[in-house]
Amino acid sequence: MVFRKEKRSRKYLGTRRWGVGNIKNARGAGGRGGVGRAGARKHKFTRMVTKERERMKRHGFVPWNRKRLDEISLRQIDTMTKGHSGEKPTIELSNYKVLSNGELSRPIIIKANKFSKNAIEKIKSAGGEAIVIK
Repeated sequence: MVFRKEKRSRKYLGTRRWGVGNIKNARGAGGRGGVGRAGARKHKFTRMVTKERERMKRHGFVPWNRKRLDEISLRQIDTMTKGHSGEKPTIELSNYKVLSNGELSRPIIIKANKFSKNAIEKIKSAGGEAIVIK
């Protein structure tokens, strides 16, 4: 077995700032040598833009009490109720907004937080009900 020598720099990890001279020379995140988001505006910028868009800073005001709803389409609801037996299956979707993509093959009672206008029309034309949960 071959003995592999450790890199000389490993011995200095954990010390304050080795190899930069005075501490004033290595201030800020860029001096940490790629730890975390260091160098994000230089050599890592392309990777951030392409692969980690969610980590880019967002601008603007976001209300602290805004309730973000998940979206579900009529097509997805129709496939969910394929196996249900009975005349009008009931589906309760808390924290969802129902969108009008797709069609309903049979009448379904849907309870959700919000509905789009077209979704309500399609549900009623199929013979179902759209009930808003508060």
